[in-house]
Amino acid sequence: MPQTLSVQRIHPLGWALVGIRLFLMLLSLVICAPLHILWRLVGAGRWWPRVFLSSIGAIAGLRVHVEGRPARGALLLANHVSWLDIPALANATGTAFVAHDGLAQFPFLKWLCEMNDTVFIARHDRASIAAQVEQVRQAMAARGSLTLFPEGTTSDGSGLLPFKSSLLSATEPLPAGASVQPVLLHYSESARIAWVGDEPGMDNFLRILARTRPIHLSLRFLPTLEGADLAGRKAISAAAQSALLRAFVT
Repeated sequence: MPQTLSVQRIHPLGWALVGIRLFLMLLSLVICAPLHILWRLVGAGRWWPRVFLSSIGAIAGLRVHVEGRPARGALLLANHVSWLDIPALANATGTAFVAHDGLAQFPFLKWLCEMNDTVFIARHDRASIAAQVEQVRQAMAARGSLTLFPEGTTSDGSGLLPFKSSLLSATEPLPAGASVQPVLLHYSESARIAWVGDEPGMDNFLRILARTRPIHLSLRFLPTLEGADLAGRKAISAAAQSALLRAFVT
């Protein structure tokens, strides 16, 4: 497996790219945030968060190739490799996301997530499971596409981690009219992109912004689950994982 570049080894050109990209990202935020607020005041939806997230991916050097077609209003179940997964999926579908509530501990990140109607869940707070399930169900009904990462964390991109079916409690029973679609994310240099191990999140972010080469990502929308595969959270989890595993080798 290729070794990732540590922050200490970023060359001067890399740091220059970091500075330029951070400036462009801030500029995008300054433009999109006020427009988002105005859009919301007139009830025009979540257009500007999608524009903002798409710009973040593009500024970071992300180049996305889409295969298949995203199902309208589906619950998307995707493997998770990098923070770049979020701008890539938002660009392709306009989806909102289910995220661990640890992100909500950082006010700026929480604010950014809330712009895109992120649903925060506390996986270790058993006392509030029922409320969290209801929150996710309401999001599935009201916000169009919603993305959940069933692995519960990021992998190195070479395969899948076990799916946590408990994260799919909100799909039991599946809301009327809802569909579930597996999505495979495959980076051409996943070992250099993935955020895994003990690497601090900020180090991973800076490493990626310091890259001189583009980041190629294949975003593959698989067929929606049907029939017995939708019988409950365990069936949905097993069927989605099987579909993604098959897609890895085809």
